Amino acid sequence: MRLTMVFTLILLMLIFGGVCWIFAEVPRTPKILFTSTRDGNREIYMMNPDGSEQVNLTQHPADDLGAVWSPTGEEILFVSDRQGTRVRDLYLMDADGSNVRRVFKRKIRAWRGSATWSPDGKRFVYWSADRDRLKFGLYLGTFGEEDAEPLPYGRSPAWSPDGSEIACSVPHQFGARLTFINVDTLEKEQPLPDKALRRQYEPSWSATGDRLAISGNKHPLPVILERELHDAWATKDTVFIVNRDGTGLRQLVEEAGPAAVTSALSPDGSQVLYTQETNGHTQIFKIDVNSGIRTQLTHIGGPFRRTNYGGDWFDPAYALPVSPQPDLLSTTWGELKKE
Repeated sequence: MRLTMVFTLILLMLIFGGVCWIFAEVPRTPKILFTSTRDGNREIYMMNPDGSEQVNLTQHPADDLGAVWSPTGEEILFVSDRQGTRVRDLYLMDADGSNVRRVFKRKIRAWRGSATWSPDGKRFVYWSADRDRLKFGLYLGTFGEEDAEPLPYGRSPAWSPDGSEIACSVPHQFGARLTFINVDTLEKEQPLPDKALRRQYEPSWSATGDRLAISGNKHPLPVILERELHDAWATKDTVFIVNRDGTGLRQLVEEAGPAAVTSALSPDGSQVLYTQETNGHTQIFKIDVNSGIRTQLTHIGGPFRRTNYGGDWFDPAYALPVSPQPDLLSTTWGELKKE
């Protein structure tokens, strides 16, 4: 009887080997990734949405930053200069910081960063620049492949939950515009006019895709860009929320004080993370979209002014439990999230 049970278990493992990943370790509660220099260099940390349990995931002498969750929460995509201080590239690690590996096996002398996952977890978009900054822009990559497809120019990409478009920021002479790039046709759409916000950047989607948080500056740039005047206007960068069609633009953070940047909308659309300097160091805050209540999440200082910054949310309530398998799934992540 015992041998029969062992044989049955082995047979089941062989038959269903493709689905053994259901036991992958993922966060069971909402978590936030962020970058901190509190240890002397850039490291990736994870914390709870209330700022508790701040844990260093990377612990490496290289600079590690720009971390984003995979759609399942099983993996983290991040930027590191582990190849050398003049090169930044994309890396993957498991949710607990283990099993670090490069996304691209082929080494090139370029910078890659600002990555965003596709909703099915198979592809990603990132910003890249060659060593001389003569060729730069957005690229569409596929995990496991070395080549990437160039996209229309933009920065700070964010893939929509339904997988149909990439939100990004497209610079122009007097600022930047929130831009949507259709993944299939590569057509562009800019729903917010310049008169609404001169600078529109760092878009972040809600899980349902109906609205975004963005960083922005609503003041027009001066005709003569004298440094003192330009710096004064730079401190007016702050955080906004807007509907996908460009309606309902609303400022969330007051302009008084240092600039509020690096906006990141929670999956349920109720709170926005942002970074702002206080007492000589940048710290991470969150603000409730409806009540306007602000909470400071990080308080630790460090050797650099830019101490704690950035942020990427993961909430298991808005994620599929495992990585998608083409032979098992018949719908898309975006469709599930909308139900």
